[in-house]
Amino acid sequence: MSSSKTNSKIWTIIRHEFLTKVKSKGFIISTILGPLIMVAFIGIIVLITYLSKDSTDKKIAVLDKTTLKLDSKIVNIDKSKYLYSDTKSEDILQDEVLKEKIDGYLVIPMDFLETGIATVYTRGGGGLGFVGNIDRIMSDFLRRERLLKNGTDTNVIRLVEQGAEIQTRKVTQKGTQKGTEKDYTEVYAGLGYFLGFFIYFMMLMYGSIVMRSVIEEKANRIIEVIASSVKPKEIMLGKVIGIGSLGLSQVLIWVGASVILMAVAGPIISSFMPSQQTMTQGMNIAVQPKMPFDIPNISISIYVAFIFYFLSGYFIYSMMFAAIGSAVDQETDAQQLQTIVMLPIILPIFFMTAIITNPDGTLAIILSLIPFFAPILMIVRIAATQVPIWQIVLSVLLILGTFFGLLWSAAKIYRTGILMYGKKPKLGDIIKWLRLAK
Repeated sequence: MSSSKTNSKIWTIIRHEFLTKVKSKGFIISTILGPLIMVAFIGIIVLITYLSKDSTDKKIAVLDKTTLKLDSKIVNIDKSKYLYSDTKSEDILQDEVLKEKIDGYLVIPMDFLETGIATVYTRGGGGLGFVGNIDRIMSDFLRRERLLKNGTDTNVIRLVEQGAEIQTRKVTQKGTQKGTEKDYTEVYAGLGYFLGFFIYFMMLMYGSIVMRSVIEEKANRIIEVIASSVKPKEIMLGKVIGIGSLGLSQVLIWVGASVILMAVAGPIISSFMPSQQTMTQGMNIAVQPKMPFDIPNISISIYVAFIFYFLSGYFIYSMMFAAIGSAVDQETDAQQLQTIVMLPIILPIFFMTAIITNPDGTLAIILSLIPFFAPILMIVRIAATQVPIWQIVLSVLLILGTFFGLLWSAAKIYRTGILMYGKKPKLGDIIKWLRLAK
């Protein structure tokens, strides 16, 4: 009977926290804006891609003083950026640059094959990408013309210029036969980074909401009225679970919207990604590259793992935020104590790049098993690579053990802290409460 009453009280607090905040303007606006921002973000990318596919940043005239006809070959590579020089006079070209008729001109001297030096004249600027593009083009021509000059067969040159194309395939087991399917390593690594950062953001946001809620009720003395009929531990659990349910609801809405968005956006974005004609360097052969634009399927296991690590991270840190909130009278007093919680949340962000680069390395394994880091780093690994089951199971067990340990510790601090007023507690005071509380 007592257990039933306890559960009823906790459920009442959960329902109150959830219903109060789910009806708030802030929750409704953020829930709607989340998918809309994602739509806008993807739309901007598509729009920029579409508008820039035929745009040019620089118009460069090519003045070729050699007998190799490199100017026509350069112009054929990209007629939107390079144009033939109507004059052989550099003075006239310089005047056209000053009058802004052209953005610059490229001079290929007669001794280009010997020196390998060509000069670009502009009004300044253009960026590293602009200079690097011209450098790559001229380097390719220089290499080819030197090979031709030394009697290298054109078929050999063609083979050399083709270069290598590295494809990635993921080994799978289909029935009794081994098969391969396309591997989206970079995409999944990016997904892992996004999910890890998203969990970091949500833990920080909703953990802070828990802390502010506790501080507000304590400052208004509402907590004293509630504590007269409900145990502090029950109050804390109800508040944490209620706000956590709110966060989970928002995440599920965003995930559902994202799934629909990705399904609809794939074909739309593909239609705006035209295949481009590229020229084999130094040869008048147009090559039609294969440039598929497809969105990989995201395994249901990634969704499940994301939900678990989001909830586990939230519950671990919200317990700590609730304990801090109960110890202070106003939010400004929580800044010093908040560092204790913020540090283990922020640290994983600094390791995310190293984890994505080598998700199966020793550093990645060790860091992703640390309960305070696991909610962020383990989801990064799960998205980026095939994490062994034993590591996931061990991570879950360590997180659950940490959660129950924090629940016991936070409940002690909460029990004492919510009834303490007028004194700004220090870390030593909280440790004392933790040690003396029954």
